[in-house]
Order: sequence, then C-alpha cells, then structure tokens
Amino acid sequence: MFSSKLKIVAVLALAFQIVSVKAAVNKVESPDGRLVVNVNDDNGSPRYTVSYDGKQMLTESSLGLVANYGDFTKGLKLIKTDAKNNVVKEYDMTRTKFSHIKYVSNKLELSYENADGNGIVITFSVADNSVAYRYTLLEPKAGKPRTAFVKSEASSFNFPEYTTTFLTPQIQPRTGWEATKPSYEEDYEADQPLMKKSRFGVGYTFPALFRIGDDGWALVSETGTTSDYCGCRLSDYNSETGYTVQFPQQGENNGLGSIEPGFCIPGSTPWRTIAIGNTLKPIAETTVQFDVVDELYKASCDYKPGRYTWSWIIWGDGCTNYDVQVQFIDLAATMGYEYCLVDALWDTQIGYPRVEELAKYAKSKGVSLLLWYNSNGMANDAPQGPRNIMNNSIRRKAEMAWMKKIGVKGIKVDFFGGDKQETIRLYEEILSDANDYGIQVIFHGCTLPRGWERMYPNYVASEACLASENVNFTDYHAKQEGFEMTIHPFIRNTVGSFDWGGVFLNKRFSRDNKSRHPRYTSDIFELATAITNQCSVNCMALTPNNLTDAPQVSLDLARIMPTEWQDMQYIDGYPSKYAVIARKSNDAWYVGGLNGTQETLTLKLNLPMFAGQEVSYYTDNARKKDEIIPSPVKKTLKVDKNGIAKVVIQPMGGIIIMK
Repeated sequence: MFSSKLKIVAVLALAFQIVSVKAAVNKVESPDGRLVVNVNDDNGSPRYTVSYDGKQMLTESSLGLVANYGDFTKGLKLIKTDAKNNVVKEYDMTRTKFSHIKYVSNKLELSYENADGNGIVITFSVADNSVAYRYTLLEPKAGKPRTAFVKSEASSFNFPEYTTTFLTPQIQPRTGWEATKPSYEEDYEADQPLMKKSRFGVGYTFPALFRIGDDGWALVSETGTTSDYCGCRLSDYNSETGYTVQFPQQGENNGLGSIEPGFCIPGSTPWRTIAIGNTLKPIAETTVQFDVVDELYKASCDYKPGRYTWSWIIWGDGCTNYDVQVQFIDLAATMGYEYCLVDALWDTQIGYPRVEELAKYAKSKGVSLLLWYNSNGMANDAPQGPRNIMNNSIRRKAEMAWMKKIGVKGIKVDFFGGDKQETIRLYEEILSDANDYGIQVIFHGCTLPRGWERMYPNYVASEACLASENVNFTDYHAKQEGFEMTIHPFIRNTVGSFDWGGVFLNKRFSRDNKSRHPRYTSDIFELATAITNQCSVNCMALTPNNLTDAPQVSLDLARIMPTEWQDMQYIDGYPSKYAVIARKSNDAWYVGGLNGTQETLTLKLNLPMFAGQEVSYYTDNARKKDEIIPSPVKKTLKVDKNGIAKVVIQPMGGIIIMK
C-alpha cells in the first residue's frame, strides 16, 4: 500500500515537472493580436511557432547557434524575459516602395545561459504582418574569447505538410560562365511540394515564398547583413526540422575566406524575417527588411533617382565604343532620361581619356554616365574589364576620385564570388567608399540585398535573379519572361530593389530588330514592368531605332514612367501567373498589370484611388495572326464609385491605368 502511494506521488511529481516544463512558453503577439509567436523552452532547446488568425503558419521550428566557445542550441536555461509593447519607429526612405514608414511592433527578449554559464539573447520583433528574430552573444563568463565564430545556426522554418513552395535553388561555387556562380541566377519553380529536393542539392536562396494551403502565405528572408556576418541560405526541406539556415559553401569566393562568420562579442547576427498574411497583400507590401535595421552612414550628397539607357543588353560587347555610346546618350536625352550606362570593356574599347570626353558630352545633353566594373580580381574568371580595381581599396578610391572629377554619378559592379563574410565585406567597402565620392551603386551577378537601401544610402539595387540578359540570350527565357516578371513582385522585389535590366521595345533581340528570336511580351507588358518592378534607377532598354519603329503610344509611356515612389498597393495577382501593382509618385497613382500566361485574363480590380473617376487605360489589341507584337492602344476606363473596374489583359500582355 505504501509502495503504491509512493508510486502515485512519484507519478504526480513527474507529471507536475512535465507540466512545468511544458508551461515554459513565452508568447509575443502583433499589436493587432492576429499574429502570435510562441517560444517553447522545452528541454533547453528553444523552439518557436507562428500562427495568424488562429491558423498555424509555421510549425515547431528551432532556434539557436553553435559558436566556437559554446553550444547555444541545447541545455539552455532561461534567465529572464523582457517584453515591450507598441514600440514605434518612423523613418523616411527615397529608394524603395514607401517613402515614409511607421513600424509598430511588440518585442520580446529571451536571455539564456548555456551549460557553461555563457549568455545568448534571442530577440523577437513582431508587427502586424511580420516576424523578425536575431541572436546576440553576450560577453563570456570568463571574459574570453572576445571574438565569436559561428559554426552553425539551428534557425529553422517548418511548415504544415500541405504547404507549397516558390523557390529558387542555390548552385555550387565556381560553376556557370567563367566560374562566376553562385550569383542568385537560377530558375524559380512555382507551386512545388515541400519535400521536393533542390535542383543542385545545396538548398535554396533567400527570399523563399510559401503558400500554406488556403490559410495564407509566408515569405522568409534575412536582413541586416553587414561585413560582420555572411549571407545565408536555406537547406533542403527535412520533414522533422523544416528548412534550416545554412552558411556559404567552401568554394565560394574562389575558396578564400571562412564559411564561418565571426564578430566581436558582444555582437548580433542578422535578422531572420518572416512576412505573414492570409493574402498576398502583406507579402508584396512588407517592409520588415528595412524596419529592423538602421542607416549606417549619412548620404554625402542628394542621390538622384532616374532612368538609364544601356547599349549592351541588346547590342552586346562590341558596341561599347565611343560612337555607339554617343547614340545612347542622345537617346537618353531625347527620352528625358537621366543616365546612360557604359558597360563592360569601356576601359579598352573606349579608354579613359575618351570616357572623359564622353562624360563631358553627356553633361552637355543633360545626361550623366554610369560605369560598369568587374567586382574583383581572383574570385571569378570573367575577362571583362575594368578588372582588379573594385577589390582593392587604394585603386578603388583613386578610381572613384577620377569618376567624381569627370561627373560620373554611379557604378554597376558585376561578378561577385558568393556569400562568404569576405564577399559581404567587399560589398560594404565598395558602398562606403563610393558614398565618399558621391557615387551610387548597382550590383549585378551578386547576392540578395539584405536591408541595404536603408543601411547604405547610396545603394540603388541588385540584380540577384535570372534577369533580362537571359531573355536576350535564349528563346527559352524570352518565352519565360511572363512567368518571371509575375513572380518577382511577390518574392525577389518584395525584399529589395531589383535591377531586372530592361523595358524592351525591340520586337526582336538584335541590333537590326529583324533577326534572332522575338520578344513574346507586348509593349504594354514591358512598360507595366516599370511599375510592377521597383527600382529607383531603372533601366529603359530602348535602342535608337525605337524612336522611329516603336508605336507612339509606347514611346509616350516610356517617357513618363517614374522611378521614385511614395506609396504602393498590392491590387491582385498570383506568383508566376499575373500581377497587378499600384504605385504613387508625386501624388499620382500608376497601376501596372501583367499577364504571364498564354490565356486571356479578365479581372475585377479594386482601385480605391480612382473611385468614381474616368482614367487613362493602356492595353493591348488582340494579337493578329502572324503578328510578333500586338499593337498597344490608349482608351478611357470608368471606375465605379466603389473603386471597381473590369479589365482584360491579353496573353503575355499588360495594362497601365493612370489619371
């Protein structure tokens, strides 16, 4: 009898212990209460879940990291919690989708000690439609080491089994053309199952979009990455752990540099971010990548938004010569554009003295030059010059002083070596030095920007996708343009400015506009991408012949497309099929719509900014038999008093609506 009582007491005690451990759940809600993050400290290995409107969006996912001096993924003891509600942060920007942002969040800091008594803080910042978290390593108990090397992160993202994915794979280093990959230039795959393995077996790049059945959407990425860390990616999906954060591959940056990031203690990692919504609206409109970071230095001058012409995208390497660049400067001046990009090989095919003459000529036409540079010396085998300048601080500063002297306003730097901390440091050094000389920067063949518009005021945009050059290179990608340009407003362009590289008006991808493969999208589709795609210095890939062979309606629109926006609204869409985005510039709204499919699309759009008004409506006539590009047409459209308008978008066509 006594033995039985002892057993009962023991069972009850064990049950109480289990309940006590299980009860160690810390919750942080969004200010509106709809988004809930629960952090469970079960067995000393922190895990979190995310729900929205009571529906689970992320299932149990891991937290923590392993450093050179200790394991912060298990055996952790929660020391204290600190919660702050309705933390308000307001800031202004000129280079992204909103000019003024008010970020209201609830914050939770969880302080842990590991088995050695060393501390880590996990910070959550939760807004109405976003979650961000990061780790801060505290000074070790023994006072040393003073520098942390992070060997791995446990950070993971796990989803309900019915989730489908919209992802682009990472690729092995020193692959592709002249060993320039990885460069975030692989094909997206839409609506794929969670368990599908990545194409190259090394996981996926950020950002990553997930459709959680009919419950909603989640966009996973990272932000705040500086020279104190590396760029990360996601693993392949594992049914138990989900997707885990992975560091760069050893062969990136031509093998130079560690794959393990290091920073001084105390110090913090970048933020892991999740945009959440029951529709795509919070995904397309998210600003979380800027909300949790801050400006790292002040702008040295007033960097001007604008549009640029670019000979290389259709005319190629051989046309980077003085006479052709004069033609493209004249084209920019005729169209009212601010810039002309002089691409690769200008150092040998034009030469420094004549580039000075070209800059002077451009200035006389009210146009400024942008110059192309190879990023570095040994991290790739790309032969295009100028080379071996941007990777060296002494040569870089001398070059930038020369550019400032002759009036060059920006650079496009190409062919980076991956995501190692060494490479991230190069991005940061280029940006910081360029700001000293009043030069704005575009990156190509590069990593994803991670909050950089906010952090570096002279940063413009990155390619970081399979961009427009591929539409020129192959007929296959010309046919894929509809798919690609209707996926980016919900994934790639959502988290950072996007130099897609061209609004095309040539019917064919050739200098004579008669040979090679055709363009499969309409003129209005192309022009609408100047609205659906956000980039403060945007490429208008017109060629001089377009002044006489493009329809006047198309040219008129190409002249007036803004690049600096004060506001934006998601209107409608589905990634890889269609996208309708509204943006506001100088108090005027512009609505751009794309149909990426081969079927005619009829939509009822909610356009509250035009309620009860008659507006200008640019669309395509139906494509005639044997017609390469359907003709554009300008009409008027009546929007009813409730803001509803019915539109028809032709296959691979577009619409533009404005007042």
